[in-house]
Amino acid sequence: MVELIVEEAYQSDVGKSTVRIDPVTMQKLSLEPGDVIQIEGKETTYATVLRGYLDDQNTKTIRMDGLLRQVTKAGIGDKVTIEKVQAKEAKKIVLAPSRPVRFNAGFEDYVKSRLDKQVVGKGSNVLVAVLGTAFQFVVVNTSPKSPVIVGPATTVELKTEPAGEIKETKVPSVSYEDIGGLREEVKKIREMVELPMRHPELFDRLGIEPPKGVLLAGPPGTGKTLLAKAVANESGANYYTINGPEIMSKYVGETEENLRKIFEEAEENAPSVIFIDEIDAVAPKRDEVTGEVERRMVAQLLTLLDGLENRGQVVILAATNRPDSIDIALRRPGRLDRELTIGIPDRNARREILDIHTRSMPLEADYDELSLKDGISYLSSSKRKDIDARDKSKTLQEILISTRDPNLVVEKAKELGIIDKLDVAIVKSFVRELADKTHGFAGADLSVLCKEAAMKSLRKLLDNKKIDLDEEIPKEVLETLKVTKTDFYDALKEVEPSTLREVLVDVPDIKWVDIGGLEDVKQELIEAVEWPLKYPDKFTKMGIRPPKGILLYGAPGTGKTLLAKAVANESEANFISVKGPEIFSKWVGDSEKAIREIFKKARQASPTVIFFDEIDSIAPVRGMSFGNDAAEKVVNQLLTELDGLEEPKDLVIIAATNRPKLIDPALLRPGRIDRMVLVPAPDKDTRLKIFKVHTANMPLLNNEEEEKNNLLMELAEKTEGYSGADIAGVCREAAMITLRENLEAQIIPKESFIKAMKKVKPSITKEDEEENRKLVEEFNS
Repeated sequence: MVELIVEEAYQSDVGKSTVRIDPVTMQKLSLEPGDVIQIEGKETTYATVLRGYLDDQNTKTIRMDGLLRQVTKAGIGDKVTIEKVQAKEAKKIVLAPSRPVRFNAGFEDYVKSRLDKQVVGKGSNVLVAVLGTAFQFVVVNTSPKSPVIVGPATTVELKTEPAGEIKETKVPSVSYEDIGGLREEVKKIREMVELPMRHPELFDRLGIEPPKGVLLAGPPGTGKTLLAKAVANESGANYYTINGPEIMSKYVGETEENLRKIFEEAEENAPSVIFIDEIDAVAPKRDEVTGEVERRMVAQLLTLLDGLENRGQVVILAATNRPDSIDIALRRPGRLDRELTIGIPDRNARREILDIHTRSMPLEADYDELSLKDGISYLSSSKRKDIDARDKSKTLQEILISTRDPNLVVEKAKELGIIDKLDVAIVKSFVRELADKTHGFAGADLSVLCKEAAMKSLRKLLDNKKIDLDEEIPKEVLETLKVTKTDFYDALKEVEPSTLREVLVDVPDIKWVDIGGLEDVKQELIEAVEWPLKYPDKFTKMGIRPPKGILLYGAPGTGKTLLAKAVANESEANFISVKGPEIFSKWVGDSEKAIREIFKKARQASPTVIFFDEIDSIAPVRGMSFGNDAAEKVVNQLLTELDGLEEPKDLVIIAATNRPKLIDPALLRPGRIDRMVLVPAPDKDTRLKIFKVHTANMPLLNNEEEEKNNLLMELAEKTEGYSGADIAGVCREAAMITLRENLEAQIIPKESFIKAMKKVKPSITKEDEEENRKLVEEFNS
């Protein structure tokens, strides 16, 4: 027997009754991967051993998931003893659900297939995933006695009644492995909550009192409630929830009595965690509420917090997405001692969250050329621990490069015996790609995205009449349920980030190729917007900060708004469009508040592109708007947001105008709107490219390529002074003239374009071009 320190499990090992032990310890104990060990903490359980990664070498650690820690009652950092044991194949195992669940006859076979080759013992917890939803079962009995391995000859019996010991507990079954992207927050909250509960002697020795309460603040859906549940579970504490509407009463004094009862029960059953969800509803600012009940409730809560005797054994966790609405007396040391801000997850955090929500889903690898390329690249990367698979994947890479035939690659992967590892690599690489595209998504949004993708795959079966809802679903159909990459991308069209629900704009599918010409302007936008969002490390390496804002100016119809839409689409950022008339309000202070809210939401869901169309209407020159104080206040607010104390990170401002002289000059300085980019009137070559874009799907001259090009070149020569919008109007009008003359027409003749040009006149004059040339010189100087 040897003592090892418990650490958190890797996501890929959760729910499989496996543990990873550091390689040196395995060698000392003569353990091989696949051996069965007995783990003894306060309770005993069994698991299969896997080799730990090199990072854990010589650390004497054992990585166990939350289910195994729950059974052994050992927390992270605790010590457990292990020894090698022999396990026989199970003749029969009896399982009971951890919560009431309905299942059809024949579900036992599906459960057995999910638990194949898994080691279990009496009291073990196991997970069974059905289309992304994990159901927890407890092993009530085994034959022969523990430990046993589930095999082909094993009979599985399912009870309908939940396991008694789990039914009665008040501790939620959420572990730290169920929380993604909050490593630092978990570390801090463990120090504040778990440490005082498990080791109060440390604080006695230091002569200090442990924290009494923690306030978790952050946007909705970021994991505040989940974090509170995980802490209660991992620390082995009882869990009590206070919800505002449940404790409120119409009778005088009963609300305060309900609060007192919860605190008394928590103290009697210590260690306990009291979780107050949406504390801004329970304890609002007393000077802003009119009701006497709310004031008394706040006063009672303050009294209870001050009167807590079991300090360290009873901890208050409060959550809110409006911390400024809470009574200030609560937010002081001795009551809510610490405050943790939980923000919107970044790219790496989103990847962890998606790994958690997809670990129980039957994901199908997509064998198209692009997916195979990504999967092989992931499999052959130097960070992979599986050296054998890494070397063999180089062969697959050579085949794909030489033949570009996915079928040959798949056949070779089967021959080399790494098809399973290739499937995992393709799925992992796809999840990583999905994490890159879900900017601004909170944890709850990603959870909904995964559920919606699973429902998409289920709807396909329903549409194909493969499932009859009036009959039992056969095991074969359950086995064929797969969630594909396409399902996720279809779901992504319907699920949007909740933090931007009020202001998010669905960007049209406009790419750089859809915009004719303007190559210099495109390059400026790529450098100023795409590069900082996609390659932030390059800017850090060079020791420079990317531009904060860009002003696109030029004559009307030259493509300024179109360029902004394309850059938002190509940079895969969230896109907020701000329209002048929507900002201004007749109420004092509302216009500035609207600007503040837009920037606040954009910061939460960064990277974000904020587009101000016709910015001269929002930010006119101050001192010139006689009697219009609202416009001047909006300009001041904009200046504050752009370079105030709160630094806008991963935030790019794009502004468009055809009257740049009317914009307040304070906005147009480096550090605010850094770059002024002229979108010029199209020259002959640009006009030709614009005509090609707008006539790409039009039937011209029997679609003879040479004749078509000659026609477009002739039209480009004749349209001097036409903007991009004018050319689009000419093409549209030519088609309408053709249909007006003959509804059965098959092609659009040259004459229709000549007639359209007489109807649609050029909108750019020589004076406009001269003025823009002077502006360029002025801005450059």
